[in-house]
Amino acid sequence: MSREAAASRSEFKVWRTFTTRWADNDIYGHVNNTIFYQWFDSAVNGWLVEQDLLDIAGGDPIALVVETRCAYFAPIEFPQDVEVGLAVSELGRSSIRYRIGIFGSGGQTAAAQGEFVHVMVDRTTRRPVEIPGYWRTALEAIS
Repeated sequence: MSREAAASRSEFKVWRTFTTRWADNDIYGHVNNTIFYQWFDSAVNGWLVEQDLLDIAGGDPIALVVETRCAYFAPIEFPQDVEVGLAVSELGRSSIRYRIGIFGSGGQTAAAQGEFVHVMVDRTTRRPVEIPGYWRTALEAIS
């Protein structure tokens, strides 16, 4: 199995900054892997809310996470700011595959990177629906 190379900053279109917390570190002295998934989720959904795409309380359709993965290249530690890069790598009929990179503040190569996949579903039935046009337009802008 060949290991993927760490991504560079230029591969991402949108950025969010998070600050590590004392509680993020694990017994080994670096940020625990579960925190990276929290950053993935917050980066994607924060951008969707900022774009007026995601209405958490009443929107229809909604986007459900169906797949995630993360590869780790370098440790992140408290106290440290992290920059999370986001881009859309694939748009399907009802699915969106995001590519996400986690960078130490000012870092040029990813400390971790992965993917996060949403499927658009009807809020009530939870059955897949087509990505709305206004979503697609915004998502294509960061593809």
